[in-house]
Amino acid sequence: MPLNVRSIAVSIAVICFFALSIIGGVCGLSPFVCCKRALMGAILAYIAGGWAVRAINAILVDAMITNHVNQQDNSDVGTDPRMRFKGKGSGGTDSRNK
Repeated sequence: MPLNVRSIAVSIAVICFFALSIIGGVCGLSPFVCCKRALMGAILAYIAGGWAVRAINAILVDAMITNHVNQQDNSDVGTDPRMRFKGKGSGGTDSRNK
């Protein structure tokens, strides 16, 4: 099941905003500068987080499709491919069974 992009990106942005605010406050910056830097960092974190979650979703969906295709292919492992069309009236002869 794909991940929810918006909620994860917002969570990353909020965490980044508060982390940058605390770091700026500890470094002795003015509150206005801390706010501007934290806001810009949160916006960039939101964009980067959205891209990362979309990439993870693409990888997960591709893996799920591959897994499903492999399961369908493995279900045919025990069958003989020559026996699949036996009795279907293909009209051809099999020279191997003479």
